[in-house]
Amino acid sequence: MNIATTPTIAAAAAGVTGELQLAVSGMTCASCVSRVERALRKVPGVEGAEVNLATESATVRTQSGIAADALIAAITKAGYEAREIIAEDDTPPPPPPWATTGWPVLTAALLTLPLIAPMVAMAWGDHWMLSGWWQLALATPVQFWLGARFYRAGWAALKDRSGNMDLLVALGTSAAYGLSIYELLRQGPMSTALYFESAAAVITLVLLGKWLEGRAKRQTLSAIAALKQLRPDNARVRRGPAGALTDIEVPLAQLRLKDLMVVRPGERIPADGRIREGRSPVDESLISGESLPVDKAEGDRVVGGAVNGDGLLLVEVTALGAESTLSRIVRLVESAQAHKAPIQRLVDQVSAVFVPAVLGIAAVTLLAWGLFTGDWERALIHAVAVLVIACPCALGLATPAAIMVGTGVAARRGLLIKDAEALEQARRVELVVFDKTGTLTEGKPRLTDFVAAPGVREDDALGLAAALQMGSEHPLARAVRDAAFERALTTAPAASVRAIAGRGIEGRVQARALMLGSGRWMTELGVDLSALEVQAQAAMAQGRTLSWLAAADGPGAPVLLAMLAFGDRVKASSAAAIADLKALGLRTLMLSGDNAAAAQAAGDALGLDDVRAELLPEDKARIVAGLRADGTHVAMVGDGINDAPALAAADVGMAMGGGTDVAMEAAGITLMRGDPRLVAEAIALSRATVAKIRQNLFWAFIYNLLGVPLAALGLLSPVIAGAAMALSSVSVLGNALLLKRWKGASR
Repeated sequence: MNIATTPTIAAAAAGVTGELQLAVSGMTCASCVSRVERALRKVPGVEGAEVNLATESATVRTQSGIAADALIAAITKAGYEAREIIAEDDTPPPPPPWATTGWPVLTAALLTLPLIAPMVAMAWGDHWMLSGWWQLALATPVQFWLGARFYRAGWAALKDRSGNMDLLVALGTSAAYGLSIYELLRQGPMSTALYFESAAAVITLVLLGKWLEGRAKRQTLSAIAALKQLRPDNARVRRGPAGALTDIEVPLAQLRLKDLMVVRPGERIPADGRIREGRSPVDESLISGESLPVDKAEGDRVVGGAVNGDGLLLVEVTALGAESTLSRIVRLVESAQAHKAPIQRLVDQVSAVFVPAVLGIAAVTLLAWGLFTGDWERALIHAVAVLVIACPCALGLATPAAIMVGTGVAARRGLLIKDAEALEQARRVELVVFDKTGTLTEGKPRLTDFVAAPGVREDDALGLAAALQMGSEHPLARAVRDAAFERALTTAPAASVRAIAGRGIEGRVQARALMLGSGRWMTELGVDLSALEVQAQAAMAQGRTLSWLAAADGPGAPVLLAMLAFGDRVKASSAAAIADLKALGLRTLMLSGDNAAAAQAAGDALGLDDVRAELLPEDKARIVAGLRADGTHVAMVGDGINDAPALAAADVGMAMGGGTDVAMEAAGITLMRGDPRLVAEAIALSRATVAKIRQNLFWAFIYNLLGVPLAALGLLSPVIAGAAMALSSVSVLGNALLLKRWKGASR
């Protein structure tokens, strides 16, 4: 599957017309995730559902006509709570009280402490115990008041004919509590076979683990929170009748397109816009990852959330709400955090059978110990330990926690990752393929040579070329117009202008049919280029990009009018970017539509492993697809419309943030600033994130692979089992949070 395919495109292909986001509360483990997904997929019209335990959210792909109410009802029936997340809704899902406040944990600890104090005292040779009735009085509120949530959620799982962490805790602690009641009534208050402390301690430890887990989850969401906080509450705008404009402060929600915002030194820019007056350095570090402020002047674009420097700016609003750059960044990061990585499928398969398997192991433990030793009390306690230590909380958190932290780190460094699959696939990359213009070069070419064919006036030919390029935003077109402007040439209007993909542009100027484009296209048209062959060879030897102007003035092949040579400087960071990739053990290839000499000159200067030139957009896509077919994992980096097919054909597409929306839509990763060094950053971060996922899964599995047999063999008490289970979730989240310290690709 091609990871660069967007959810929208994939949905359209499957006949899906919508995607709903739901906040889901009450989930505690990977088994809960499976239950919610099953409940959603049973709703008629639902094509697919992905539930994320770490973000407590569900992404549901639906056909038209499916209301959120039907999905919420299905989740409620499964025993959980849900609400729809509306676009631009910054309100987080209401977390359960035990995850945000410490009083349940503190209360449970105060009630449990007297129960476990005699156990601690025994280690110091002091033997004493509370009366059984006091133990009952202390343990009962912990079991049925503070532990009520386990019974509610466990019962809901039973009704759904499935299991979850809550069911295991409820069964285990109820067994210990029930056995203690039995012994208390049979032997009296001084019985030594009471296990109230085990039941209470397990519930207290699980509550403590969930509280710590909730705190750690909020830290993993810190990147999203930081981005959302960049939006100021108010904006200062200049409004009023002509000649009587005044500056007023309005809530951000009342800002309108075309409004003129007054941004004072040190203030955050309220919304995306274009500077109408003023000059100032602007700090966009939290949005683009650019460490230094960027000088902005009249005509430059600025991004909402950036911090103005020392100048006063008058900014015209160009985008609001969901269309703003900041909102799009937040949506992309949230989308990447909500969708599952491919490695999560293994966890889903395990969790589907995990709880039933644990219940089976606990039953076997009970029967084996009871039948072989005759001590059914001891057998029950060992079975309780199996139930408690095997809770699959850590399994459900291992992958999404690392993905959340990884995508947050990426966003702060100027990397927007569209989905978790792109993040995971990037670490497999063996070959990085670059487009040339605008990716490795500055994308701001200038016309270095303009040579008219014999018998043609140079100014006349340049005027025709500029007229033909007047409506184009292509970098070469701007270079031609700038050259004509410098010579103060007047240009006639062009008609019937049409861009020929990968070849050039054609149209009519002063009733003349003109073609301006590549030498390859000229050869296809039958244009004789020999008159300027010497000049062309000299320009190509200097690494210039060539275009040719021809006119079809009559029957037969078009006639050559002029040769245009363009020079584009290589980005200062391009050579370092290639060196970084080589340090990571990756090969590099450049694909270019330029002539072979110009492309090879740039490739040699940068130290690229391979260069292929004179390519059409479909040629680039075909080459990338061919490399993948040979078993090579390929990343494609580009910025223009003509790069979109190759970006979509690669295992991972990376688009320059300053490029076209089409390129960014086709890519799995967007580089928010035009620095090719971010390619190595993205791949290195992918490797670090996947390493964290594997470490988390190792710890999550090892707790159970070691803990369950030890508990079944009678080597773990329920209290130790409860502590180990709580520690597993906290350790997985703590390990994921270490990714925040990632320093970047070493150079």
